[in-house]
Amino acid sequence: MDPALLRQAVSQERNNTVTMPRETSDIKQFIEICRRKDASSARIKKNSANQTKFKVRCKRHLYTLVLKDSDKAEKLKQSLPPGLTITDVPKKNAKGKRVAKTS
Repeated sequence: MDPALLRQAVSQERNNTVTMPRETSDIKQFIEICRRKDASSARIKKNSANQTKFKVRCKRHLYTLVLKDSDKAEKLKQSLPPGLTITDVPKKNAKGKRVAKTS
């Protein structure tokens, strides 16, 4: 096989690989990730009465932080950068569909 053709096939394979989401447990590190230039949006999902997931989409990875303390979650929500698009993910109803949050 031609070496140039082999190099091209390997580079295409590298570009098509799917990277897994990254989970971080450090709040300060997560805030630094949110302040990066390639951070485009954030999603906040409340799973139970005391568990909140924060997900930040960057260019290459989706970073996740799971907090079990609702007070810390509220403080983190307030400290997210204002330029970041923040979306609250609504809870599912009995049929498993996500419903809009009524305020």
